Amino acid sequence: MAEVVPAPVVAPGAGTTGRDAGAVTVEAALGICSVIAVFALILTGAGALIGHLRCTDAAVEAARLVARGDRPRADEAVGRIAPAGASLSVLIEGDQVSTEVSAPLPGGFLPSQSLHARAVAVLEPGVEGLVVR
Repeated sequence: MAEVVPAPVVAPGAGTTGRDAGAVTVEAALGICSVIAVFALILTGAGALIGHLRCTDAAVEAARLVARGDRPRADEAVGRIAPAGASLSVLIEGDQVSTEVSAPLPGGFLPSQSLHARAVAVLEPGVEGLVVR
């Protein structure tokens, strides 16, 4: 009868020079860090997009309100609609109202950059003398 010899037990990493030990762990860690960084960039971009859309909505609403002669409500609307820290500037030239809403980028990653949105409206008849600049 033939004798069965058990296979030798080999420890993990046996037969390697030691330079490869832990390589998969490092690659996995770098991969996870890369995925997290990309996810953070996507979230930052989405936040900036939403903030810009809110600034645009606030600028349009402010232009409509100023065109109707209701400047105080325009400031209130910008405070409600735009992101936190937004400011409103109004320019009236003839019968045209231009508004600009500016707000800092969400998250504060780029403090020197801000979001801007502009809107234009035509003054309603009879409002020219009532608009407070």
